[in-house]
Amino acid sequence: MKLSSAIAGEQAGPLEQALDARWLMAYSAGLGETDPRYYDTEHGVLAHPLFPVCYEWPVAQPLRALPALQPLFPLLLHAQHDLLIHRALRADDSLRVTARIVAVMQRKPGAFVVFRFEARDATGQPVTTTDFGALYRGVIVEGGERMLEEVAEPVAFKGALSRSAEIHIAANAAHVYTECARIWNPIHTDIAYARAAGLPGLILHGTATLALSVSRVLQAVRADPAAVRRVRCRFSGMVEMPSTLTVFFVMQGKAILFETRNQRGETVIARGELLLH
Repeated sequence: MKLSSAIAGEQAGPLEQALDARWLMAYSAGLGETDPRYYDTEHGVLAHPLFPVCYEWPVAQPLRALPALQPLFPLLLHAQHDLLIHRALRADDSLRVTARIVAVMQRKPGAFVVFRFEARDATGQPVTTTDFGALYRGVIVEGGERMLEEVAEPVAFKGALSRSAEIHIAANAAHVYTECARIWNPIHTDIAYARAAGLPGLILHGTATLALSVSRVLQAVRADPAAVRRVRCRFSGMVEMPSTLTVFFVMQGKAILFETRNQRGETVIARGELLLH
């Protein structure tokens, strides 16, 4: 199958998104978080660093439904993620969220498309910016590569990593995450759809794998989730359910570098990086 790079520049939104404590708490609960700050309705509910994926999902749908992309949806895998948190989220935030295709490039496994999400508050100030890198497996880019905005690549790192806690992925983890995040993609919850798309079975959301990894790393170094200002990584493998993952990390100043491996020792998240302020 083929994809024209002319889709670069297509955009959607702004879409108004009202946050509330219930949604913030549900997302953290879906990840199994026990930190009481994620549920503190007296002093203000703390948002998990990966929560922005929840309000970015709806505005992505008009772009994924474009005539050029809609037939390719079953071939889409989340390949790369780069989240910038400009300021902490609040339960009473009213956000205007936009999405734009900023790059279409050819990679060996398929067509790599970058969706840029920008969320601004009621005063117009930036709250979060995310570059969501989607890989359309086996698809060929036509018309030459196009990059309308600079897209940063997660940085490769070398050296020894310390072992953090294991993550036990339950058989129903994707169903729980789907409902708590309000992200509905059938490859994660519909076994017939997943197998028809060429997958071995249901796979966990990339954002769920990343969120769980971020939680374990923050717990390991006793860092404040509210201090996270950037999260980026490359997804390098699918996570089946049930399974067990292990996170490895190293501190470098205000950066925490990490990777996540499955029970066979294969890397499923590579080039992970958390930046703290």
